[in-house]
Amino acid sequence: MPHSLEVSRLALKKAKDEKRIMRVCWETNGYMNPKLAERAAEHSLESGGNIKFDLKAWDEGLNVVLCGVSNRPALENFVKIGKFYEKRGEVPVLSVCTLLVPGYVDVEEVEGIARFISGISPEIPYTLLAFYPCYMMNDLPTTSKKQALECQRAAEKYLRNVRIGNLHLLS
Repeated sequence: MPHSLEVSRLALKKAKDEKRIMRVCWETNGYMNPKLAERAAEHSLESGGNIKFDLKAWDEGLNVVLCGVSNRPALENFVKIGKFYEKRGEVPVLSVCTLLVPGYVDVEEVEGIARFISGISPEIPYTLLAFYPCYMMNDLPTTSKKQALECQRAAEKYLRNVRIGNLHLLS
């Protein structure tokens, strides 16, 4: 992360000197040093870029099952970066996605995440991604349309900008 931040800083400086637009965007699970997370947000804010957080689960135990680590550092970093959201409304500096893993990430998980996000801003874009079985989870089905729509309705109780991604994967 320190190397990526330095490269983005230098690239932003070069783009500014050349009077070019350069957007710095990040995709992260949020599990990083809080000071580096804040610097990443600053680069995205300055450049018109975005930080896309991939929040896997609301329940800490489930996050450990899915990822091998607690989600608490990621949630704390999300709150820290969340303060940047209101600084630029026209192009969101922060967005979130959750992979709808059948049998693991259900309506209650999505509702917990959506409630958490709305505590920062109900305007933060939230994408629910359809799951496709591969690698170590190749024994699971794809996300059903029913599950995706139920999760979308749960999230929309708290957030204004919810969408389902990977529609072609829904069963």
